[in-house]
Amino acid sequence: MKEKALFVEKQFLGLNRNWLLTRLVLAIFCFVIYYFDADQNNADILLVVGISILIISIILTFIIHYKTLVFENCVVLDGFWTTRRIKIDFGSVQSVEKAQYSNFLLNNPVYNLHKKGTIRFYTRGKYAAKLTDKDGLIYMIGSQQPDELVRVIKEQLKN
Repeated sequence: MKEKALFVEKQFLGLNRNWLLTRLVLAIFCFVIYYFDADQNNADILLVVGISILIISIILTFIIHYKTLVFENCVVLDGFWTTRRIKIDFGSVQSVEKAQYSNFLLNNPVYNLHKKGTIRFYTRGKYAAKLTDKDGLIYMIGSQQPDELVRVIKEQLKN
């Protein structure tokens, strides 16, 4: 893979809006309880927990959940640490389109989730690139730039 990527997108784990909001609400709850119970010795634990939640949130914003790379003949999805690198050859891709990732309001980040004939990759956002291969398998690749991703893949499928 020494060739230059036509499209590169990094999805960061800590930027998922739902879980970021959850962590911040928990931290605020710890700080409020600490403020009102400051005269007790056990309240210091809540201050430490609140600060720890904020530090973990900051660290998570720098951790890459997965990276989407589009080359001339394939799409490569590279996850973090021990995950497998997924390579989808354009020779087996039948169609590509922009689709809504899910109807649910809250979606968990997933990487290589096999469910009902669909393989899902998602960190955040509403839309995904939906790739269908010749075997009928569907790849849903969540993206912050789904229009650009679909456009680049369609260009490569024409070639």
